Formats: sequence, C-alpha cells, structure tokens
Amino acid sequence: MYIELQNAVKKYKSENVETLALNGISLGIEKGEMIAVAGPSGSGKTTLLNIIGGMDRLTEGKYLFQGEDTGTYNDKRLNTYRKENVGFIFQSFELMNRYNVYENIEMPLLVRNVKNRRKQIEDYMEKLHIADLAKKYPSQLSGGQKQRAAIARALVYEPDIILGDEPTGALDSETAAEIFGILKKIQEDGKTIIIVTHDPVIAGKCERTIHIVDGKNICPDGEMGIRARHRHVPEQYCGDSQSGR
Repeated sequence: MYIELQNAVKKYKSENVETLALNGISLGIEKGEMIAVAGPSGSGKTTLLNIIGGMDRLTEGKYLFQGEDTGTYNDKRLNTYRKENVGFIFQSFELMNRYNVYENIEMPLLVRNVKNRRKQIEDYMEKLHIADLAKKYPSQLSGGQKQRAAIARALVYEPDIILGDEPTGALDSETAAEIFGILKKIQEDGKTIIIVTHDPVIAGKCERTIHIVDGKNICPDGEMGIRARHRHVPEQYCGDSQSGR
C-alpha cells in the first residue's frame, strides 16, 4: 500500500479545550490513484491532508508511507519527506503578491537549492499554458490563471503526491472543470492526487471518494478500503465552501 492510515487519531488542544479532528480513521490509497475527500466543514478533511502531507503529526495511530511509519521520523526527516514527495494546491492559491508568476513557481526550487532551474520552470509553464504570463503579478491574473500558476509551483519539483485543499472552490464551474482536467492529466503521469472538495461533480469524476464525518471515514468496504467508487458526494455531507478541520 502506498499511503495507509491505521486507526489515525488527531487531537488539538487550545486553552484546555480538546478538539478531536480525526477519530480512528483507517484507509489505504494506492500509487497513482485520484481520490476525493468529502464531508461537512470541520469534519477533519484538511487535518487528513496535513497528516499525509507531513505538515502535522498524529496523536495516536499510524501513517505509513510505502510501508514506513512516518511517526518514527524526527522533524528533519519529516521535513525531507514533505519536500521530496508532496506538492500542495490551495483554494486561495497562496501566490506571493510581490513576486511575478515565474518567481512564484521558482520559489520551491530555491528552497531546495536546485541549480539550473530555468528550463524546469519554463517546461511547467508551457504545460500549464501560462508561459506568456511569466512577468505578470498575481493581482493581474484571473482565478483560473492563478490556479494554473499554483499548480505549476506544486509540480515544478516533481513530487509524487499532490494534495489539493478545495483547489476548484474559488472558481466558476467552467474554470473548475478546466482545472480538474489539468489534475487528471497529472494523474495520468503517475502522480497520486488527493482532493478535498465540496463539489459533487468534481468528487464524482475521481476514482473514489473518502467521506469523513466527525473525524471518521464512513462507507467502509473491507478492512482498509473505502466504498463509493464513481459516486457523488451525498448531499447531507456537503458543507459550505470553506474547508476546515
């Protein structure tokens, strides 16, 4: 199994108040799958992405990556895992306004001290059809153009896992379909893609959907599986457009 969570529990404490974000989730994802994660706001979807992305640690249970327990990683090793394997795409794009498109895409390579970056950046700008926007700033772009730039930034260091937290949530339906098509092509290149979404159309186009309610995955199918392949997200599990813990 490429990605596997076993009885995953995540608790947050704030001013002596404890919040249970993940409540014993077990699931498995194979390499190259395209998975939707759905559920009401506050159900644990973003927390799940943060665990898989190496942005946070479990309180209890295990997150296994290619059979290796990431809970045994020290902070340096977890940071290396994140840098080498995971790309993030956000609803709000998270582009840096003071940098142009080229510079935004270049940023992950600078952090990783990658030399001879230009061709790599230009190749991904061509793939995302934003080569002509290289010198434009985020304030000069449409929502779709911003998300294309954000996707290029997530892909430029060639991670194997792409995590999208409502990547189409701020877009109109036509642009959302266009961005999903780009993600689908990325999956066809062998990437594993996990998308948090409230959009039943987007979820229905993924290979399967993991439904989370109150920090638990529902619709189980076998010990580690998730049911609901090629199904839309149940209406009652869809919250507002803001993803959260």
